[in-house]
Amino acid sequence: MAEYILAHDLGTSGNKATLFSTDGRLIGSRTYGYEVFYDKPLWAEQDANDWWNAVCGSTKELLSAYQINAGDVRAVSFSGQMMGCLPVDRQGKPLRRSIIWADQRAQKQSAALAKKIEDERFYRINGHRNTASYGIQKAMWVKENQPEIYENTYKFLNAKDYIVFRLTGKFFTDCSDANSMDCFDLARQQWSEEIVEAAGVDPDKLPKIVYSTHCAGNVTEEAANQTGLSVNTKVIIGAGDGVAANVGAGCVEPGKAYCCMGTSAWVAGTSEKPVLDEKRRIVCWAHAVPGMYSPNGTMQYAGGSYKWMKDTICLEEMRTAQERGCSPYDVINEKIASCQPGAGGVLFLPYLLGERAPRWNPDAKGVFFGMTATTTREQMLRSVMEGIVMNLGICFDILKEQTPIEEILLIGGAARSSQWQRGIADIFSTRVLVPEYLEEANSMGAAVIAGVGSGIYKDFSAIEKFIRVQQRVEPETSNYEVYRERRMQFDKVYEALVPVFA
Repeated sequence: MAEYILAHDLGTSGNKATLFSTDGRLIGSRTYGYEVFYDKPLWAEQDANDWWNAVCGSTKELLSAYQINAGDVRAVSFSGQMMGCLPVDRQGKPLRRSIIWADQRAQKQSAALAKKIEDERFYRINGHRNTASYGIQKAMWVKENQPEIYENTYKFLNAKDYIVFRLTGKFFTDCSDANSMDCFDLARQQWSEEIVEAAGVDPDKLPKIVYSTHCAGNVTEEAANQTGLSVNTKVIIGAGDGVAANVGAGCVEPGKAYCCMGTSAWVAGTSEKPVLDEKRRIVCWAHAVPGMYSPNGTMQYAGGSYKWMKDTICLEEMRTAQERGCSPYDVINEKIASCQPGAGGVLFLPYLLGERAPRWNPDAKGVFFGMTATTTREQMLRSVMEGIVMNLGICFDILKEQTPIEEILLIGGAARSSQWQRGIADIFSTRVLVPEYLEEANSMGAAVIAGVGSGIYKDFSAIEKFIRVQQRVEPETSNYEVYRERRMQFDKVYEALVPVFA
């Protein structure tokens, strides 16, 4: 008799429910959308009840569509949006909308925290910078601006933690989401008394931290009625989405790394100890694999810069694509392929929305540099792709300083392009692996966490059941030599423009 694992990926635009067989086959998925509320500048909120309704609806529809007996779903787990702040009372009732990761209102609270703990010390404790993006700063905002809600708050939760509560009646968070609160002691894997005290937040309002593989319990009868699951299904805590993706990309032991190319993009690896950069150019997460760590460099607008290029300077390619009945990116990639590595001396700084890693400069701007009267359209297009990858390459080099990396798994939309595969292999000077499933890392990660936590799998090596590598791209040494010089120029151009950006 077939048995299954259910993974929920609670993203920003919706929840994706994906069903896997225990032997690693993807059965199917269903997505339910929900709204983000932007009531004021810098604000971004979501209704936690919308999360729950999406989980219930997608689960029921998925089980019905594939005629799955609820009793055959052995376990359910989660990949969830991180860096949120949802205050709930003792009964688990939300006291306000969740303040999600994209919300930047807590600037004042971040500045107040910085006066008590200097930046270098903060980074050494938590593996992250002190910014308004994280959870503890948002909890500080609630305390200062909505004191009645703060007083009635029993726990501050992230998205997946709330869904675990709705399924089991238990309050937990895992190490990765605790890390996303920005008040986590990375080395000791527990709440940081120093940061929590400096923030002025009651530590009892933070949930108990457990490993991602912790079983919170079985689905309650009430939750079973609402979701269509069985009371025999085990509920495993899961991890934050960026960290669950590590598992789904096979980065479950030291030396493994992956690159995700979406609107934003990141490179991440796995380490047995915290990886901290003296210049604080990257961050370090608590891994979903208990006791492990995930150094990570995330750039703000990678695929977003590529889309900007398509929408603004590729009208000709868009017309051609419409005539041919193909994607505009196919036409753009053809033109990039016709141009030699190095883009004829043209450099592009992909900082259209400022930059996170490795620059951490909100004032940074997008720049075309090095154009002459002989610059071609193809060179400009290629420079955009190369600029994005060179920025990621800086983050990748920081990871390689800490642990040997021989190959990197590439996922996300850009992984479909041979030009992106080749560019990453050559600029990183590393073998690139391209798997069968390019958009399923979060869900596969959550599924493996569920399998390990419920005893279906012995350990995280079970991810090998899920990942099927379709292609291997070896770096070309001659191209790397071109890019080595270009990357030095890339850094020099950025540094020269820093005084002008603001």
